[in-house]
Amino acid sequence: MSRVINTDSSGKKRSQHMRTCAEVLRRLSQQDSVTDETRDMVALLVYCLREIDEGIDSSAQAWEKRDYWMKAEEFRQRWHWTGDMADELQSLVFDDEWQRLPDMMVRLFPYFSDITINKFMRKPSLWEGCYNRLMQEKPPVR
Repeated sequence: MSRVINTDSSGKKRSQHMRTCAEVLRRLSQQDSVTDETRDMVALLVYCLREIDEGIDSSAQAWEKRDYWMKAEEFRQRWHWTGDMADELQSLVFDDEWQRLPDMMVRLFPYFSDITINKFMRKPSLWEGCYNRLMQEKPPVR
């Protein structure tokens, strides 16, 4: 019997989401003002960072199955920023505080500095409507 290879692993998804975030950040850095497209791209960043955060535990569990407890914990610590940044970006969107976006981008750039972008591969259709979808998640004000 041959090995079963999971072609849709959390590591592969993490790499794809990291590439998407890197491209979106590059595009955001080229914009002068906050437009509807800007809002959609920031919402896509929230979704990508959430997806990365959700896959961290399953990757760490693979190390734990092999009794590499320290490696699993280091892995979790190295990727802890994704959930925090997703929450901060989400609050930026929900609170309509777009003046905080440049500071957030400056904080995000170092995490994506090792990703080289020679050509944009992600199409604008990827982030279209993300802002509206994210705003539907906003809890109602009481």
